[in-house]
Amino acid sequence: MKFCLGVLAAALLGGAPVLASAAADTYAVAHDCTRSALPCYTSLQLALDAAERDHSDRWIEIRVMPGDYEEKPVIRRNRVKIVGAGRSVSRIHFGAVAQTSGRYHRANWGTPGSATLTINAAKVSISGITIENTFDYLANDALAASDAGKIANPQAVALLLDVASDSVAIADAAILGYQDTLFTNGGRARIARSLIAGNIDFIFGNGLLLIENSEIRTRKRAAEIAPGDFHSFVAAPSTPLSQSTGLVIYRSRLTREAGVPDASVALARPWHPTKRFADGRYADPEAVGHALFVDCHMDAHIHPDHWAPMNGTSRDGTMSTVFRPQDARFAERGSTGPGAASKPIGMTWSDARSLQDIRQEFAGIALGH
Repeated sequence: MKFCLGVLAAALLGGAPVLASAAADTYAVAHDCTRSALPCYTSLQLALDAAERDHSDRWIEIRVMPGDYEEKPVIRRNRVKIVGAGRSVSRIHFGAVAQTSGRYHRANWGTPGSATLTINAAKVSISGITIENTFDYLANDALAASDAGKIANPQAVALLLDVASDSVAIADAAILGYQDTLFTNGGRARIARSLIAGNIDFIFGNGLLLIENSEIRTRKRAAEIAPGDFHSFVAAPSTPLSQSTGLVIYRSRLTREAGVPDASVALARPWHPTKRFADGRYADPEAVGHALFVDCHMDAHIHPDHWAPMNGTSRDGTMSTVFRPQDARFAERGSTGPGAASKPIGMTWSDARSLQDIRQEFAGIALGH
């Protein structure tokens, strides 16, 4: 029998949740556990901690009841299913930023350390929930570069697919942030029927990610952008050259918030992360990003160049090396909408594989309904 021991036991444990049965395979997360018929926890992290204590190979389902949960949970157990009550009512949020988040990361790297939700496990399913980084990016963006209070590293990740992640399925969710919203830094993941929102490089990394039937929404900036300059960049892949697939966006709508100008947003730019080599520390030449947009509807905010360059670390430590989109693995086909038209900028690479071929790399990753 599964039950919650209620107010008295919770009080005796200092407000901690109560696990009613060590054999339970379904847990609840709620602000008020007194009405739960399931083992109930007051935060997602506490439920995940309980799941980690189950060393079996079975799936653990965690049902997140309606509410706002301010926390930075990490999924470390394989075979975990998180089911929210709907992305409009179940929300996990936190406001960390890269500048001060190194302490959250094993290598003191602030960007992944800022993540609201980190997935570092295989066979993880998430549905019906909002994952949001609430760092006030716009307030910081509005400050002049000379302002002593301006944060120099404003990356604020909502979802990190960490190095041990693989076979991750996300459906009917919202992933919200500004700069660096979604960091794919592990294995394979599929996202469907979801909203991903941000502005600077807000879908980025070296993992294998297939996004389909979703909304990719560019958010406004507060900084003054010079006429002709790019306002934002949707994607920044750093796909290893040895890997055939990076970021694939299929049958999705590229939309914008009010305030995002026409012809101001690039589909992608090539990110070459700085790495340490035997002969120095500089941008990784083997990170030749792969980004493919197929059968997407593009609003008028998409720049007619479609692609943009990106600077990387030179051997002398300056950010003076320019990586061109023409040297990356960038392509789009079947686009519609006012932003679909493009002008020639010398792009020659194409991905001849069909979507059926690409889907084979994501075989076995079932999406929730």
